[in-house]
Amino acid sequence: MRLYFKYMAIHFKSQMQYRASFWLLTLGQFLVPFTVFAGLYLMFERFGQLQGWGFFEVAMCFGVVHLSFALSEFFARGFDAFSSLVVTGEFDRLLVRPRSAALQVLGSKFDFSRFGRMLQGAAVLAWAVYGSNVEWTAAKAATLALMVAGGAFVFTGIFILGATLSFWTVQGLETVNVFTDGGREMSKYPLTIYEKWVTGLFTFVIPFGLVSYLPLLYILGRPPGGPDALYVLMPLGGALFLLPCLLVWRFGVRRYRSTGS
Repeated sequence: MRLYFKYMAIHFKSQMQYRASFWLLTLGQFLVPFTVFAGLYLMFERFGQLQGWGFFEVAMCFGVVHLSFALSEFFARGFDAFSSLVVTGEFDRLLVRPRSAALQVLGSKFDFSRFGRMLQGAAVLAWAVYGSNVEWTAAKAATLALMVAGGAFVFTGIFILGATLSFWTVQGLETVNVFTDGGREMSKYPLTIYEKWVTGLFTFVIPFGLVSYLPLLYILGRPPGGPDALYVLMPLGGALFLLPCLLVWRFGVRRYRSTGS
């Protein structure tokens, strides 16, 4: 971890060489996602509810998902941009160093302007928590924190799977965005509004439902059944999802052949 934080410090110093550009980018990352949130707000202004869900309830789901995505983009940006390392042959250099390839890829890119998007997600989440009628307990607060962390793990796992595909395709595939950007946009709403096969895919295969929708039902006091502890622990499914993604990554590294760049 000491090496990881050194990578982070180096990237931060390099980006702060152009401070005006950095702060403008951060401001843009903070303001631009509000256009999406404005669409959500206007929809509820017009229709009042969404299949029995109120504005602040959906806003809480929105805030969790967007904050999770921003955290993953910040800490795992190296995997999202990994194909460039394969194309240029830079990944060969990483392999001959006496450190984990995954750690070096994580440390290869940090975009500190994403901090603006984190603030935006946190602001929406704080407003939703304040405006909701939830009777907060320590267990519910812990569940909310685990939802954010679990969502970040899920997005990171998808970034890792997309990076692994680059070992065979060289260039990154835009189809991966179906599960990153598409998963983010889909999971900011309750899963019950979608077809059953979509709900099943994004609950049992890519566990967005385990880190957002189902724990949120417990927080709102409307769980479909089962012990409360089960819903508190459900967001840990995001961390479990990360394990097979890392195994697939190791499989890809072992079969990597240099591009010869």
